[in-house]
Amino acid sequence: MKKFSFFLSATLAASVVAHAQMDTITLTRQLDEVIINAPVAQVTNNHTALTNEQLNQSNTGQNLPFLLSATPALVATSDDGLGVGYTYFRIRGTDHTRINMTLNDVPLNDSESQTVFWVNMTDMASSMSSLNVQRGVGTSTNGSASFGASINMSTSSPLASRLSPDSLIASSVGLSFNGGMYNTFREMVNAHIVLPNQWRANARFSKVNSDGFLYRTASDLYSYYGDLGWYGAKTEVIGRFFGGSEKTGMGWDGVDYNTAYGIDGADRRYNPAGEYTTTAADGSDSTAYYPNQTDNYAQQHAQLSVLHRFTPQWSLSATAHYTHGAGYYEQYKRKKLSYWGLPYSRKAYGMYRKHLNNHFFGGVLSAKYVSEVIDLQFGGAGNHYLGDHFGTLNYLEDTLVLPINHEYYRNEAKKTDANIYAKANWRIIHRAQEQLSLYADLQYRYVRYERNGMNDEDMTDLPLEVNFHFFNPKAGLTYQNRGHLLAASFAIANREPSRNNYKENVLYDASTGEYTGLPHAERLYDYELGYTYSHPRFAIGANLYFMDYDNQLVLTGEYNDVGAYKTKNVKDSYRMGAELTAGVKITNWLRWDGNLVASRNKILNYHQYIDLYDDQDNWNWVGQDSVVGTTTIAFSPTITASSLFTVDVAGFTATVQTNVVSKQYLDNTEDENAMLRAYSTTNLNLQYLLPIANSQWPTIRLLCQINNIFNAKYANNGGAEASRFMDGSRCCWYYAQAGINVHAGFSVTF
Repeated sequence: MKKFSFFLSATLAASVVAHAQMDTITLTRQLDEVIINAPVAQVTNNHTALTNEQLNQSNTGQNLPFLLSATPALVATSDDGLGVGYTYFRIRGTDHTRINMTLNDVPLNDSESQTVFWVNMTDMASSMSSLNVQRGVGTSTNGSASFGASINMSTSSPLASRLSPDSLIASSVGLSFNGGMYNTFREMVNAHIVLPNQWRANARFSKVNSDGFLYRTASDLYSYYGDLGWYGAKTEVIGRFFGGSEKTGMGWDGVDYNTAYGIDGADRRYNPAGEYTTTAADGSDSTAYYPNQTDNYAQQHAQLSVLHRFTPQWSLSATAHYTHGAGYYEQYKRKKLSYWGLPYSRKAYGMYRKHLNNHFFGGVLSAKYVSEVIDLQFGGAGNHYLGDHFGTLNYLEDTLVLPINHEYYRNEAKKTDANIYAKANWRIIHRAQEQLSLYADLQYRYVRYERNGMNDEDMTDLPLEVNFHFFNPKAGLTYQNRGHLLAASFAIANREPSRNNYKENVLYDASTGEYTGLPHAERLYDYELGYTYSHPRFAIGANLYFMDYDNQLVLTGEYNDVGAYKTKNVKDSYRMGAELTAGVKITNWLRWDGNLVASRNKILNYHQYIDLYDDQDNWNWVGQDSVVGTTTIAFSPTITASSLFTVDVAGFTATVQTNVVSKQYLDNTEDENAMLRAYSTTNLNLQYLLPIANSQWPTIRLLCQINNIFNAKYANNGGAEASRFMDGSRCCWYYAQAGINVHAGFSVTF
């Protein structure tokens, strides 16, 4: 494997696609105007760029992962079955904790969990002016490393409005409402305000409610966004404030195979979270559900950005940011008293909360030089995170007398993340129809993570202090000529373990001060080779990738009591595939776009022990089995595909989107009894812009969104215990997704 890596790195050492890097900086109309600083991407083989209109075309309250479902190699998942509550996604089989996400160049991933919880800021897509998905490593950016993709987002602001002259001269107000099945409602109001003396502002407030497809997975969500900016001839200053709050019913326990797929008439909406047994006076038992089995969290963000242009070529931008988040989740479960730190092994029902209170702050700095021949960029960032985790036992069905809101664990974490980088794009050949570009990017990143206090899973002490020094080089070569684009790239990325990687794997011996099970940092060697051809009526593209991992942390399929998946390092593994894209304008009113991704995702020399039990009724341990050899990485489908037909005529727009995902294994054993079935879903979006000719009247658009029109019974996520029964069956769980569901509404812009 490493010999192959060395050969490819020598072959492609000159590459990362300059025009795929979301760093083509210039979009100026006059030399005396300020350079627009938001990332601007050109469509290439492993890159997807979406505008606000494209992103929100089917937005009826689902969170961002589902709005990105047409992106090549992307698989969206949800806990509630509708995509309104907790939602996640994987790209090229890589989970969301390994996807770098930034908003206005500021890291959005949580420092400890290394993911973004979109439920905390529902409908944030309504405030985004652009979103760019770069599959693979991509260029240097701020925050955590990108192991599957990087997603760079920009919010709506006059920086984006400069591309539309009409938006510069008038204020506007918009209203949007839609409602649909499972009592799903979304209300949104936004405004763009032009103020005197070169001041402008944007504001939005969204409210989303849903019962969820699964029982007791209701979502009560709101979010807000606001910015205020001053835009001078050479300087721009923007303050942004956004955030949200969520209360969602838990749906992360999952269900068995028959329930998830509706076999033998099983109720696919069944949700076991909060389930317990009560005994009546006559001795009969009945099933009840704890009414407040919920997750509660609020998050607020503040950003202050300054951009100044010294000359038509040189510009400097800086952003200071602060994020605060706080909340808890509440559960009612039967546990051993030792789970709550009590010195007893007997079991009892208890109502407990796990709390989180964190602060994240820092700054981002970037200097850019742009000319016809070469673009240069230097930058860096420094960020610090403070996180408090603690648990309280609020009720215990036992004879023990405890203080009110008994605190049974607490731990604190600190994380410092800093990086500097330099990158250059040299246009070796720069003619009207022909361009040859060489790209280079060097980044140094430092990470320090400290943790003190008790582990919330087993009440043991877990003090931790780790430091990482990462060097991430990237290079690329791009050739363009008359619609043809050929690109090759090579990049190295390093990533530190997340909080859960430590919490789930590490054992600490206080008497010796030694650790066992400490996870290693991961390293990725990413090779990309692609070709596209663009014609006024059609476009085709193909991208080949090989992602060679050292110490990749792979999902085992197991998860803890909050639904977080467990992981472990594997020394050698890889992901390789071909991403094919195509689009054709069939007529002036009909077009088709699609993509197909075929991949192979393997662990080499894998070894895992599997506990054997007699049957699911008795659970008598009878021994161990083992899996040895080359095996497929969990949650990595071999095939993903998307097809999109668009009809646009006389104010009427219709899109038919079909997504296909092949089977996925729930763990790394390639066991057909621990597998998600292949599935296909088709969504229909209908919109009509009322033909109102009078400019004094508002613009009114009607919307109808029908998801899963063929009522497919499918699950897009799940897990498996590291055990097997003598008959070959496995103990697995699945997350059932909604069948056909219909939503309709309207938007009005004044």
